[in-house]
Formats: sequence, C-alpha cells, structure tokens
Amino acid sequence: MHIAMWSGPRNLSTAMMYAFAARGDCAVVDEPFYAAYLAKTGLDHPMRDAILAAQPQDPTAVVERLLGPVPAQKPHFYQKHMAQHMIPGIPRDWVLDVVNVFLIRHPARVAASFSAKYDNPTLADIGFVQQVELYEQLVAEGQSPVVIDSADIRRDPSTMLQRLCAAIGLDWTPAMLTWPRGGHPDDGVWAAHWYGAVHDSTGFAPAEGPPPALDGPRAALAEAARPAYERLRAVALPPG
Repeated sequence: MHIAMWSGPRNLSTAMMYAFAARGDCAVVDEPFYAAYLAKTGLDHPMRDAILAAQPQDPTAVVERLLGPVPAQKPHFYQKHMAQHMIPGIPRDWVLDVVNVFLIRHPARVAASFSAKYDNPTLADIGFVQQVELYEQLVAEGQSPVVIDSADIRRDPSTMLQRLCAAIGLDWTPAMLTWPRGGHPDDGVWAAHWYGAVHDSTGFAPAEGPPPALDGPRAALAEAARPAYERLRAVALPPG
C-alpha cells in the first residue's frame, strides 16, 4: 500500500511519520517534493541549498519514485507530504493511485508555531488551501479520502490511530505509539532546523489546551486559513 499523508507545516506530520515507521512494515519518505518546490518558487527557506542538493528537483522523477517499488521491499510506503508543495508545475494526477489521508490542525496553532520559525508566512506557505484543493480533486474523482485532526490524535493516540488504520485498510499495531528518541534515518536534511521537539520525543505529545490568542499578522493568517480548516474538520474522523 502507498499512503500519502497531506498536511501543512507544524502539524504533527513528523510524529506521524515516526509512528508509521515504528510499525516495521512501512518504508517512509520525508517531504519528497521539497527541493522541486524550492527550485520552482525560488523561496529562501532555511537550509535551501542543502535541500536542493539532497533531493531531485524534477517533480516527474519524484513521482516515479513515489509510485514505484516500495523501498527496502516493505509491504507499505508511507509518504509525508506538505500540501503547499503542490504548486502549478508539480503534477497532481498521481494522487489518484495512492491512499490519501489529510492531517489537519487548528490554524491558530499553525500560525503561531510556523511564524516562530519562518518570518512573515503567507496563506500559501501553510498548506490549508492546497489541502482542500487536493481533497476536492479526489472527491470529484469518486474517492473518499480520510481526514484526521492532529488535536484528536494528541488527545487519544491509540484510539485515533486505530480508527485511521481501519479507515485505510491497514492492520493496527500498538508499535505505532512509540519510537526511538533522536530522529529517523529518513529524516529530510532540514530536520536540523525544524525537528528539535520531535527528536526529543518517544511518542505523541499530550493533549493541547485552547488554541492560542493571536493578534496582528498571525491572527489575520489564522483567520484566512479558517474556512479551509473548517471544511476538512467537518469530515474528519470522529474523536474518541
């Protein structure tokens, strides 16, 4: 099974990649379109040169890898994707050939967390609109993609991951709830900038409190993302 997990930044996505890697039957790949995205946009992200050197910049080559044989001859291939990477010029038709899951997070939490690591983020940087576009594309093609909210996972990881596995036809194993401290061999080169907290973890962080109260540009960014979040939240797996 090829599983594409679509999220935005600062959205439990790395922890989810570690959870699937911990199963033992899943190969994983970390944001395979990142270099292609940077090459096409010219954006000056942290560690830009290292990312461009570490990954293929041709999105067609990335797609061939994603649809090809599973690395290490494992039964399943978990692909961690950032929805904002799917800009014009990067193919989207291949998503019809994989199992798609959308990982969402309250926009106030994303705006607060991402802006602490990246200056002056815009709506295009945080993936909400692109998530809805991809979701609607799949629905229009007759698919029923799964949506799961990171807040629900953090409240009850065991229940929500069991529901997720059932929804995509994957056997559940409690091995998904823990992983070794210190990162994963398949982390992207950018892990040094972004993954500090998850590298210190051995499992999912506890439930969060209320979303942060924001003001200024961060509040405006969260409000702009809210309709897209609410669209997907309405069809998310029910919480435990």
